Order: sequence, then structure tokens, then C-alpha cells
Amino acid sequence: MGLYPSDAIENAYNHKDRNALELEFTLQSKLWNGRLAMVGFVAYLIWDLNGYSVMRKLLHFIPYSSR
Repeated sequence: MGLYPSDAIENAYNHKDRNALELEFTLQSKLWNGRLAMVGFVAYLIWDLNGYSVMRKLLHFIPYSSR
């Protein structure tokens, strides 16, 4: 037996494929939401490192006073 469970063991545990894309509030949708959030976060970091910072431009609109 390998490090990860086989499909038969996993399907017996939760009766579904964990990587199936479902549009309901299920464990699978939470996994996909986390994966897409990670992709979006990395994409934003790459975008920011190339000099296109959205946060920096938004923070210039907020007035602050120096004492």
C-alpha cells in the first residue's frame, strides 16, 4: 500500500471523489475554493513584484497626518 489511499478506500470513506468539481457547499467545493485562492494569491504576488501594486495605489488615496 502506498502513501496515499486508493480511490476505492477514499470513495468508501466519503462516497465521493475529493477532486470532483461540484457547485454545492461540500468538502470538495471547499478544497477547490482553497486551491483557487492560492492561485489568486500567487498571481497577485507576481503582479505586485512586477510593479503593478493595487494596494500601493489605494493607500495613496487615504489621507494621513504626520505629527
